[in-house]
Amino acid sequence: MAAPVSYGQISQEGLWNNNVALVQLLGLCPLLAVTGTVINGLGLGLATLLTLVASNSLVALIRHWVPTEVRLPVFVLIIASIVTTIELLMNAYFYDLYKVLGIFIPLIVTNCAIIGRAEAFASRQKVGRAFADGLMMGLGFTLVLVLLGGLREALGQGTLLDQAHLMFGEAARDLKLTLMEDYRGFLMAVLPPGAFIGLGLLIALKNAIDHRLAQRAATRKSRAAQPAGILPERI
Repeated sequence: MAAPVSYGQISQEGLWNNNVALVQLLGLCPLLAVTGTVINGLGLGLATLLTLVASNSLVALIRHWVPTEVRLPVFVLIIASIVTTIELLMNAYFYDLYKVLGIFIPLIVTNCAIIGRAEAFASRQKVGRAFADGLMMGLGFTLVLVLLGGLREALGQGTLLDQAHLMFGEAARDLKLTLMEDYRGFLMAVLPPGAFIGLGLLIALKNAIDHRLAQRAATRKSRAAQPAGILPERI
């Protein structure tokens, strides 16, 4: 029997190695559509995170009682029920943000990352690890949404945390940061092409960091394999 996946591995996979948005490239439609500002990205990211945590936990809890033949319809029913609950809560308590995010809240049901984690991980693991997987995958997805929203908002409007009151109440209006006074904005950053270019830059940055880390690991391994007293040849 294979050793159970450790919580450290789950965290590393969700936040970096197998990030939903940067590596799996799943759920890109809402990611590209609503990341015009940091607050929009954070709102959709938290809704997706809650859905991942709740669906993973419920799927892991009932995995022994669901016949294999009907597991996918059952998983979709669970996810749809959770998303509907979150949608109603946002409608009740965050109505202005709910109106901004619009159709992309119910469309979380169709996010391939959520049904993918339920099928590939939660249906084969205990509740604790399934909960951790949903939390880390959701956090990784939310961080990319916030980073992309910040990049597009800074370039498109010259601000950060604009309309923070939609999520944090009227007291948060002062959280808005103006990065450049009298900035007229860069229109392409707030349009769909800006979202594609911004996500491409984030993916390129992650790949560059991974390449650099792999080079360092290879250099350390090469030095460790050399006999003592022999200095590495200079190039």
